[in-house]
Amino acid sequence: MNEFPDSFVRNTWYMAGFSHEVGETLLRRKLLGRAILLYRKSDGVAVAMNDRCPHRFAPLSMGDRDGDTIVCRYHGLTFDGSGNCVRNPFADKLPRGACVQTYPLVERDGIVWFWPGDPEKADANTISDFSMLFVEGHGAPLTGYMPMAANYEYGTDNLLDLSHIEFVHRGTFAGRGVIFAGQHELLQEANRLQSNWWMPNISAPPHTAGIYPPDMRCDHWLDMRWDAPATMYLQVGGCPTGAPRDSGIINHQAHILTPETEGTTHYFWASTRNLPPSPEGDAMVHGLLSAAFNDEDKPVIEAAYRNLDGEDFWQAQPCFVGIDAGGTRARRIIETLRKGEKDAL
Repeated sequence: MNEFPDSFVRNTWYMAGFSHEVGETLLRRKLLGRAILLYRKSDGVAVAMNDRCPHRFAPLSMGDRDGDTIVCRYHGLTFDGSGNCVRNPFADKLPRGACVQTYPLVERDGIVWFWPGDPEKADANTISDFSMLFVEGHGAPLTGYMPMAANYEYGTDNLLDLSHIEFVHRGTFAGRGVIFAGQHELLQEANRLQSNWWMPNISAPPHTAGIYPPDMRCDHWLDMRWDAPATMYLQVGGCPTGAPRDSGIINHQAHILTPETEGTTHYFWASTRNLPPSPEGDAMVHGLLSAAFNDEDKPVIEAAYRNLDGEDFWQAQPCFVGIDAGGTRARRIIETLRKGEKDAL
């Protein structure tokens, strides 16, 4: 049995991809340091298995589909969706040890969730809720993907400390100083964090453009929910000052980080629209978010990670400025979860 590295929390759900990414075509994606093959069977059920034939270790993703089975391109051993060898082209007898490890998958809210740990502990009830991404009349959310040459915890640091928007996002949706006039709170319940910014009585925030007049006085909030190890939901809200929150303009975003390796990360994102779908509107919103993530966040996060030259985060003795408490708390929770898994062995 091939284990995932114990440097990762394993008994938890990670995002393997969006549902629309997993189809008839064989998809190879490295997750937690291991190459995984993803595909969808004819009944619509998605499959995840090690992308390695047990004979001479060729990637099964290089092979062919024969119905719901995968035929290895190297010597033709054929495997079903359970990872069992069902055909040996050289003999009627199936080789000993000719099986491929598979992993629990659950699809929910347009996301394929992957469980790398003990299958008996895979509880679908612990999957984070992203049903808010589907708004009636507004269609499925806009989605995107960004590869990141940094450890995933550095991405968490960035997302749990949204004060960085004043400096990093000057070209897209910088807060024009409103963050500094706002109030921040960090809440914890078990392994969930809530990092919230509240900015009352400001000019209409950027996400309300085209709906509220620019000079309208608004209450603005940025509420980030973090579920270990790196699954985040951001609610971006704005309403007329003093009005109930639910009367305002609310944008829902998913920011989900899955380790590719120790030093690289899959950054998946999704966002609702504030208006019904349109080609022009979708292109504008997608372009703005892509620019913010790819052109502004990504270079800074990667440069910070690279600048440590492999030194351990804590050994580098980072200083703290208060509002970065979310990322610090998240790192401590992950440490505790990893230690708990090691101690249980």
